[in-house]
Amino acid sequence: MSKAYDRVEWAFLEEIMRKMGFKPRWIRLIMKCISTISYSVISRKYLFFPMRGLRKGDPMSSFLFLIYGEGLSSLMRLAQQEENFKGVKASRRGPQISHLLFADDCIIFREATERGASLLKRILREYRIYSGQIVNFEKSTIFFSSNTRVEEKRIVT
Repeated sequence: MSKAYDRVEWAFLEEIMRKMGFKPRWIRLIMKCISTISYSVISRKYLFFPMRGLRKGDPMSSFLFLIYGEGLSSLMRLAQQEENFKGVKASRRGPQISHLLFADDCIIFREATERGASLLKRILREYRIYSGQIVNFEKSTIFFSSNTRVEEKRIVT
């Protein structure tokens, strides 16, 4: 994601915590921790109050960003259930893995088809609209399995 911590929409984070079952008192406490900040420029007379963003050095930010990523996880799970959007299996009997989320990175596993690529684009577009997060294509890479045909690779990229 591009400048991921700067783009965290507080209202979206609050809604994710609510949907995850956090108690209202706990949500208020967390929101107070991240939103009670102001900036002054040149003079203390003018204060600016941000509406989004997490402080990168704050020990709580990494955990909150993982909660924030639950929005993307939910969209991926929904696509898997409703649209038969397949992840990958590490073994025949293993579970399907569609994605792995880290503090500020994400690995997405998909079938290399035109349909799979367009569904993934739709999911990322929806996530961008709701969360404010933008995929940084400069830092993104696509890996294919060794048995993916050249034509499929061309269509997907």
